[in-house]
Amino acid sequence: MLGSLIKSTLQGTLQGRLRLPHRQPEFDATRLGSVAIALPAPNGLTVPLACAAVLVDRVGRSRRQAAGSRIAVLEGETAWCVHPGPYACELLPFAGAPEIGLRVHFAIDANDPRATHQRFDLFLASEAGCTVELAGFAELAQTALQRELAQGNLELPPCTTLEEWNAFRSGFNQLMYTRFGVTVDDCVPVDLGAANDYAAMLDARLAARLDAVKPAAAREQAATAAAPQEAFVPACEDGRALRRLFLELPCLMCAVRMAVMPADQGRFRQHQELLRRLDLVSLSVGTMPALELAAPGQPLAQDEQLRRARHSRRAAAALDEAWALLARLKVAGEAPLDALFDEADRIVANLETEAGARRAVSAREVELEEA
Repeated sequence: MLGSLIKSTLQGTLQGRLRLPHRQPEFDATRLGSVAIALPAPNGLTVPLACAAVLVDRVGRSRRQAAGSRIAVLEGETAWCVHPGPYACELLPFAGAPEIGLRVHFAIDANDPRATHQRFDLFLASEAGCTVELAGFAELAQTALQRELAQGNLELPPCTTLEEWNAFRSGFNQLMYTRFGVTVDDCVPVDLGAANDYAAMLDARLAARLDAVKPAAAREQAATAAAPQEAFVPACEDGRALRRLFLELPCLMCAVRMAVMPADQGRFRQHQELLRRLDLVSLSVGTMPALELAAPGQPLAQDEQLRRARHSRRAAAALDEAWALLARLKVAGEAPLDALFDEADRIVANLETEAGARRAVSAREVELEEA
């Protein structure tokens, strides 16, 4: 009996020594932290060091897992492996002055236990798609910055004084945090004249103008060749825009509701009316009819589907303006808020108009509602 006990003990020890380790799914993490910010992660992957995993379900709820843990994807969830950085990129604040740039160093914001939704996680859920490349993210940040400068919401004048630069940095930092959930560590002006040949850009524009006067057959052939890259697919554009609106509008309303307002009864009523209108827009987005149907069982014409998709995209552009306005509201402090509330009224009116036009079956119906 003692011999059999010793034999079973030895067999258990040998089996434990020969047990194979958990096999990791195939995943290349070498691009993270350099040219890629987030990559789709397979289930069962052990989160690499210095990274985190972000898991998002179908309705946009997110959770994070720390480095060293195994990703356990629940039904309906999508996982990303995210490297917090820091990252460096060069942005062009003015499209008409490619020799003037900003070298920006930023990092993904850490997990905030006070927030129900982490802003960068919301960006992954609503806009990321699959991979978040550093170059693509920098392009989005540059577009947001150029829009704010073009609209006069941020100012970066020539021969900037220290006070003007500090005001710009404060607004830009808040814009990046509110819009994307990243923290700007450093931002300095740089001369990009050597990297961006303005003369070559002007030559390219001239060549494009010369191409515009080519014979019709040549233009048609060029358009056919470029169609796969530049095609506007209504279903994809509409789905992408509506997903953003569905996921981001509730978070935007929560942030607006928590904004610090002066103790003024009139301002309080304005604030509540703004939230009520945003809530109705969110309800409209959540009950939006299918793109391809005019009514149950009745298909919608292709030109009307294209019209609907364009209205969805315009509503998403108004959503971008709303996030930028929220960033300005957070840095306004004790400054007068009349201009900001006027801007908020305009943005919400655009959201209401575009959401209503997206629901309409025909352009004629939109014209009657506007009349």
